[in-house]
Amino acid sequence: MKKIVTTLLLLATIGAHAQETQLFDNDWRFHRGGAQGADKAAFDDTQWRIVDLPHDWSIEDLPGTASPFNRDAVSQASGGFTTGGTGWYRKTFTLPVTQKGKRIQVQFDGIYMNAEVWINGKRLGKHPYGYTSFYYDVTDRVKFGEQNVLAVKVRNEGENSRWYAGSGIYRHVWLKVMDPVHVAQWGTYITTPEVNAAAAKVHVQTKVMNETSSTAAVKVITHLMDANGKEVVTATDTRELTPGAVATWEQDLTVRKPALWSVQSPVLYTAVTEVYRQQQLTDRTVTPFGIRSITIDAVNGFRLDGQPLKLKGGCVHHDNGPLGAKAYDRAEERKVELLKASGYNAVRCAHNPPSPAFLDACDRLGILVIDEAFDTWEDGKNPDDYHLYFKDWWKKDVESMVYRDRNHPAIIMWSTGNEIPNREKPEVVEVAKALSSFIRTLDTTRFVTCGVNGVTEDKDAFLATLDVAGYNYARDKYETDHQRLPQRVMFATESLPLEAFDYWMGVADHPWVIGDFVWTAFDYIGEASIGWLGYWQEQGFYPWNLAYCGDIDVCGWKRPQSYYRDVLWKEGQVSVFVKPPQPSFATNPHKVDWSRWEWHDVLASWNWENTVQPLEVEVYSSCEQVELSLNGRSLGKKATNRANKFTATWQVPYQAGTLNATGYNGRKAVSSAVLQTAGEPAKINMVADRTAIRANGQDLSYITVELQDANGVRHTKADNQVHFDVEGPGTIVGVGNANPLSTESYQLPQRNAWQGRCLVIVKSSGQAGNIVVKASASGLQSSQVSIAVK
Repeated sequence: MKKIVTTLLLLATIGAHAQETQLFDNDWRFHRGGAQGADKAAFDDTQWRIVDLPHDWSIEDLPGTASPFNRDAVSQASGGFTTGGTGWYRKTFTLPVTQKGKRIQVQFDGIYMNAEVWINGKRLGKHPYGYTSFYYDVTDRVKFGEQNVLAVKVRNEGENSRWYAGSGIYRHVWLKVMDPVHVAQWGTYITTPEVNAAAAKVHVQTKVMNETSSTAAVKVITHLMDANGKEVVTATDTRELTPGAVATWEQDLTVRKPALWSVQSPVLYTAVTEVYRQQQLTDRTVTPFGIRSITIDAVNGFRLDGQPLKLKGGCVHHDNGPLGAKAYDRAEERKVELLKASGYNAVRCAHNPPSPAFLDACDRLGILVIDEAFDTWEDGKNPDDYHLYFKDWWKKDVESMVYRDRNHPAIIMWSTGNEIPNREKPEVVEVAKALSSFIRTLDTTRFVTCGVNGVTEDKDAFLATLDVAGYNYARDKYETDHQRLPQRVMFATESLPLEAFDYWMGVADHPWVIGDFVWTAFDYIGEASIGWLGYWQEQGFYPWNLAYCGDIDVCGWKRPQSYYRDVLWKEGQVSVFVKPPQPSFATNPHKVDWSRWEWHDVLASWNWENTVQPLEVEVYSSCEQVELSLNGRSLGKKATNRANKFTATWQVPYQAGTLNATGYNGRKAVSSAVLQTAGEPAKINMVADRTAIRANGQDLSYITVELQDANGVRHTKADNQVHFDVEGPGTIVGVGNANPLSTESYQLPQRNAWQGRCLVIVKSSGQAGNIVVKASASGLQSSQVSIAVK
């Protein structure tokens, strides 16, 4: 009983003496463009717009227009024809006098890009890279009991990215108030060097700073709590810490009968670290972690907790579709939820470190992660990209990535980069070696990889710097390279959707090939039309603005290739699609042969009025056989197996009604998929992914809006404009429809449907209540949905 009471008291007081970490996202002043003198505290910013973070000005409508897209944008197809430029942010705040004597720190989770920061007119520094977190100790530059002004200048100038990056402070900002004796930034490092069913050894490093003027006896107590909040083990150590010193406590704890973290059961423990100075509690930090083991070799492949596991992976850029680059926690979580539901167990963060919220969601939901540092090193891919800063900044940015992220159990590999130019040159190999070696000084518990294209023998020296060889589009080398180098472990860091079967069979058949990461799991803004018009890109591709190559589109809806991947990864799957009699979009007669990121031009539609010739119907199935029927009349059964890549096809004369595909194992019907002809659109149907959200000014509800006939069947050709109205404590923060050519506003309360649907995203305010979202369209029965805000 005493133990339980102690645990409850510990949990109840976690916030009482913790580092006071305040989300610093609300009530910033923003100006798009130049603002000479805006770094000065006395600058008049009263005419600037008030915004809350996360914020991305490139997803907003261009001044004087109702669209964020412009054919003449400097970013061109790479950036989805969006506009960057310069922007300024300013925040005024007051620190209470009671905090005098504390250490004050400002942390930025991510700013794209070239950020310069001032406080009260004094320059704190700059941070070029748009994807790593950084922080400043502002203790000596702030005033207590008076107004302080934090100013940030952001420059997303020129051609600096190969995809949509967004612009501005697109991730969270935090204000931290700490006792002078405290755990250092990212100062807790937890590893599990020995793991089995009976017991796990947990090693905890805690870096503590003494920023006082006197020597102190500092005691560090580490409590390990299980998923239910029960304390399972504690360690205590005391030492002297001189003024200005930083010291690392090393503590070994044993957890009996641990609950292991896995993709099936992602159990998280919590380390509660308490710091005492002269017996006075000065700091308490909370660090989630998982107990798990990982191994990789060419004989057994990848093993998690001793169990072999093939990596069902996808590459994911950082944008959130209609929200642009804004990294709301719920947007990041939903992305992971959708990936998990589609069978993914692994993600490659392409080609940069992700947001902390994304990694937190991967920890909670059980998705393995390759955390990637860079897209380019010293040789640029664009005139204004990171190669301009690499030599001076790569160590700082790698430290930021690894120190920030190394407690996440989801992370299994660090990636040094992607498709680095001149990989065969000795000087580039030396950089690869330096990066890998440096990462291993920061974390020895994960493997190092890199996405390498053009895999040939002259890249062997480059690949030898890695623990695991990342192969971009090189499945033809799996067997020949294994014969040459039987100890090399490899996987597809990028693969083509069109060749999904061949890539996955390469993984299934070869133990030294540990996984496949498709390009891409989620569609994204930028690299416009690589999934249709392909390369080489040109200005004439406008108005294309989406890549159109993702398994899941920018609204979060599965595309046909995602249903095919279900067949490769899951049992009992059936889906049915139709090849349209005319191409869905105009084609590119100059597309180069190697540009193959598209999927078959097929639609989940059975509305083909005035079609004369038979339609080609594709059925994807992981059942032994599949039967196709039209209006109850069987069109025959066909086998689906490796011989036909789990795809059966029929030529079907069009007849309105119901097209049904049924999968059989033996004589038993296992599952089915149906396409149904829709009548004229008659009504709107709305479905919210969550009908209850938090009143924190950040939480989101994603509402799918369908245009249906009188019987509730979505009309897949309906493109009516839908208007939205919101009542209650919420606002619309994004609308979309996944149409890769649409240049409509992502922010106005309206959107044309595409393929019979569109999306509206609603954000809570800071007040409780009930949000009512109404949707209307000319000639259709309107609809509404209610969302409780608590």
